[in-house]
Amino acid sequence: MPIGEALRLAQDSDLDLVEVAPMARPPVAKLMDYGKFKYESAQKARESRRNQTLTVIKEMKLRPKIDPHDYETKKGHVVRFLKAGDKVKVTIMFRGREQSRPELGFRLLQRLAEDVSELGFVESSPKQDGRNMVMVMAPHKTPTRLTRVPVVNQDA
Repeated sequence: MPIGEALRLAQDSDLDLVEVAPMARPPVAKLMDYGKFKYESAQKARESRRNQTLTVIKEMKLRPKIDPHDYETKKGHVVRFLKAGDKVKVTIMFRGREQSRPELGFRLLQRLAEDVSELGFVESSPKQDGRNMVMVMAPHKTPTRLTRVPVVNQDA
């Protein structure tokens, strides 16, 4: 259809002539209310953004020769992060001669993973990265929240 005729048809029906596929031969155009189209596409984009979840990665740093009480404190932080639904990047920093004993750090990370296994799982196994050993833990997938149904007292 010639462009002039399509524009006249659009004006008669009080719609806009919108080019849908400009690279096609011949180009494809559509009669539509462009303002309504823009509004609906903005609503769809807003709805999809609302359904997204932002993954947050928290970091916990440890040393291979950590005191038992300090370990429990750090473990408590990891537990809190996992309960909140965040991923946790656990880093063990080696200094000096500790670098020649990476198995100490590996054992510490394994112990931490076992201690918090009911809340999360090891997403990325321990890897030596220069002076650091890194492991990433993620929370277990929780089922969708159930809505509470009020209980009606039938005796009254």
